[in-house]
Amino acid sequence: MRPARILAGVAVIAALCAEALPLAGQIPLGNPSGRGQTVTPAYEGWYPNADGTLSLSFGYFNRNFDETIEVPLGPDNAIEPAEFQGAQPTSFSPRRHYGVFVVRVPADFGEGKVYWTLRMRGQTLRIPGHVHRDWQIDALKGEAGDGNTPPVLRFGAGEEGAGPAGAWGGPLSARVGEPLDVGVHVRDDGVGRSHFVAGSRDGSPVNLTWFKHQGPGDVTFGERTARVPSSGAEAITPIIFSEPGEYILRVRANDGSGVSAAGHAQCCWTNGFVRVIVNP
Repeated sequence: MRPARILAGVAVIAALCAEALPLAGQIPLGNPSGRGQTVTPAYEGWYPNADGTLSLSFGYFNRNFDETIEVPLGPDNAIEPAEFQGAQPTSFSPRRHYGVFVVRVPADFGEGKVYWTLRMRGQTLRIPGHVHRDWQIDALKGEAGDGNTPPVLRFGAGEEGAGPAGAWGGPLSARVGEPLDVGVHVRDDGVGRSHFVAGSRDGSPVNLTWFKHQGPGDVTFGERTARVPSSGAEAITPIIFSEPGEYILRVRANDGSGVSAAGHAQCCWTNGFVRVIVNP
């Protein structure tokens, strides 16, 4: 790439990042703290889907080391335009979480933008999602063509999914205080990141981690993490809900490349989302 193009790209990225600053002014990272800090929304990039639509991937950074923050859908946790509202999390676990959900936009989205706004503790933070070419990521085909594709998830007899957009399941039915067994089938290509041979097949197992994505009460996972062979298997975990209402659970499946190491390309993990209706 020519130096002039590099400088132009840096200028574009700087201008786009400027929109991500808090509306009340930039907030310093400050000293590490277990509790009492805010959550910053993050735009990860976009990638094309097989049907021609485009997926805009978002994550977040919860500055707290210990505190999970709850922000219900509404004016304090909003996606604009409103037609894209509803897929974002309302429960924010501590620290950095990459590619937690996507907003799917039409192929002709052009110069349009999708904004995610979080308001908490007297601060308003807002991030734009867009389809600028410098922000395209390799979520489905492996970073820099290294041949490592993300795991594939499926709930029951539902459709398979891969990448940040992932797969959806449910709705399932549960009762307060009674464990609900939730299963997800996972398989992977067995290709892990190698420092020597791109696309090397090492047969690394797939690591699963469960999160509460949305819902009014506490969620307790009997087995929050699990490992399954890349050849494919179903993992089941019992889950208990503290209050009635509608929930969305998220399970993240990452291969041997990990998550933070592939945060830029988002090539090496898949989200699974399952809806649960909890009765009293």
